[in-house]
Amino acid sequence: MNLEKALNIAFALSIITITYNVIEGLISVFFGMQDETLALLGFGVDSFVEVISGLGIAHMIWRMKRGAGENTDRFEKQALRITGFSFFLLTGGLIAGAGVNFIQNNQPVTTIVGIIISVISILTMFFLMRYKLKIGKILNSDAIIADANCTKSCFYLSLILLASSGLYEIFQIGYIDTIGSLGIAWFAFREGREAFEKAKSGNFCGCGSSCSY
Repeated sequence: MNLEKALNIAFALSIITITYNVIEGLISVFFGMQDETLALLGFGVDSFVEVISGLGIAHMIWRMKRGAGENTDRFEKQALRITGFSFFLLTGGLIAGAGVNFIQNNQPVTTIVGIIISVISILTMFFLMRYKLKIGKILNSDAIIADANCTKSCFYLSLILLASSGLYEIFQIGYIDTIGSLGIAWFAFREGREAFEKAKSGNFCGCGSSCSY
């Protein structure tokens, strides 16, 4: 595979990631609010924050297509800072929401939509991370391999949503959904911290604190 074709595939994967996260975010937030499931709501907001990060990746790959290097430019650094700040806000919001749920013993109407969305997300993220890793190795690009690691984090996040949504439907215990939202909050905090580290270092490596897979 030649360089131009590999870069075109990498760019296409970044656009697919952005588009998917927008759709996933809209559906998750809508049903998260309607069904009163904090885990699904947090998952949806996380998807929107991932869009901001995805725009930075797409912009970087576009520059690579034009012969630029992988170090971040001003737009990408700003996208990373906004991403980090947004993840920290999400973390705080989920912790506060979890506290209210624990005190008031709130529970979702249903988490069926969370199960459906998480299964679709697991399949989608698995496909994206495999192909991003493959293209990253072809291009010998640390940044694209790191992006595959970020997609891997989204894969694990989907597993948390599936576990909390599935267990709630089985046992109908509201605390399960709340605990799931705290798991998402932990991932959001970690991703926020890594986004600021990336902005400071000037490259997109950072998911899992390494560009290795």
